[in-house]
Amino acid sequence: MDLMKALTSQYMKEECPQVRVGDTVRVHVKIKEGSRERVQVFEGTVIAKKHGGIEESFTVRRLSYGVGCEKVFPIHAPNIVKVETVRRGRVRRAKLYYLRDRLGKSAKVKEQV
Repeated sequence: MDLMKALTSQYMKEECPQVRVGDTVRVHVKIKEGSRERVQVFEGTVIAKKHGGIEESFTVRRLSYGVGCEKVFPIHAPNIVKVETVRRGRVRRAKLYYLRDRLGKSAKVKEQV
């Protein structure tokens, strides 16, 4: 077990982004296209967090042109440049999968004051 911890600890980030379920976040992802690299921004609501340690991840959902789009981001991935919190959400669930069935105002999460 200590060997596993030693192996994974070298790949973990020191500054872990503080992401909570219900938050609206802006994730900056490094994308490689041929020989060029660019940073793409994905903004949406965090609907789930999973696991812990090196395989910890969070799922971000957003609506683009009326179609729901979800992406799963590993927290310790080297291609994630930064995660900004746009606004804090007030929720009472650990997983917000019910937002998948909702559109418009009913898909909004209340803001934490």
